Amino acid sequence: MSPKPAKRRVPLTDISSRAWEHPADQGALVALRKLKGFDKLIRMMSGLINERAVRLELLGSAVRVDERQFPALHRLLTEVGATLDATDLPELYVRATPMFNAETIGMDKPVIVVDSGLVGLLDEEELRFVIGHELGHALSGHAVYRTLLLRMLSLTGLLAVVPLGTVGLRVIVAALMEWSRKSELSADRAGLLATQDPAAAFRTHMKLASGGHLDELDQTSFFAQGAEYAGSSDIRDSVLKLLLIERRTHPFAVSRAAELRSWVDSGAYTAILAGTYPRREEDADAQLSEAAQAAARSYSDAFRESQDVLGRLVHDAAGWLGTAKGWLDEQLRRRGDDEE
Repeated sequence: MSPKPAKRRVPLTDISSRAWEHPADQGALVALRKLKGFDKLIRMMSGLINERAVRLELLGSAVRVDERQFPALHRLLTEVGATLDATDLPELYVRATPMFNAETIGMDKPVIVVDSGLVGLLDEEELRFVIGHELGHALSGHAVYRTLLLRMLSLTGLLAVVPLGTVGLRVIVAALMEWSRKSELSADRAGLLATQDPAAAFRTHMKLASGGHLDELDQTSFFAQGAEYAGSSDIRDSVLKLLLIERRTHPFAVSRAAELRSWVDSGAYTAILAGTYPRREEDADAQLSEAAQAAARSYSDAFRESQDVLGRLVHDAAGWLGTAKGWLDEQLRRRGDDEE
């Protein structure tokens, strides 16, 4: 990975993670932050992830990035931390595997782990996007919910022997899976703010989808493919898509690229670079009701704008129900006036 001339990036001083969090992700996170002691409860509940054991395993089996080992990655982590104004940077490890993955592990002291296959796949700006993505996870505190999700998944087999025992658990797991997918969209936004190069972010998803054959790819065709996946005139495809993603913690690559481009096109990304973003000092005043309303608007907008037949059906049904409720409320109000 050869160094490139330094690019001027806008330092996002005192930026709150709320700036990049997807509304559906942020609603859950604001609620979590309001529940004092909940993170401690999760730590006590979870015997699945022992942070000390994970770190010791990485020390013994992977390579810790520093000024002398993978120095380019160390520089990228430092620069990403400066751009996102992160004062306490996680340790970064490179793990020997041909897979194309990266993850953030741990609740008290998050650790970023990058697969060696991914290091060989991506160029410097694409790796900056990935490191920014993972640092976004750490700064948003996603590890708490991820630990809860893993805990729930570990219980599914245990409760399978209990009649109807997995029904309620499956609902919880499905909700956590949906949150997990939205948290990935949040982290993608953090990665983009770190690199401040949309083309690099889009290339990353194209490479992850193709295995790295960028010279054989076309961005216009890739986004057209994403639009075809998102839209469907057959309800059978809509149902199949729901089944395909039900147990996935990550959205598909084409969907992630499309979601990120939509965020850029909305003007939110440009506004943040111009200095319009929430500050960390205001986090304690964040209102749960506002976050919940933003999450609801997000889903409503997604359904309304969806070209997917099931998405349109859900939106239209919600509209019909809303109209019927409005009519019923009006009739009840008039009847109450007449009785008076």
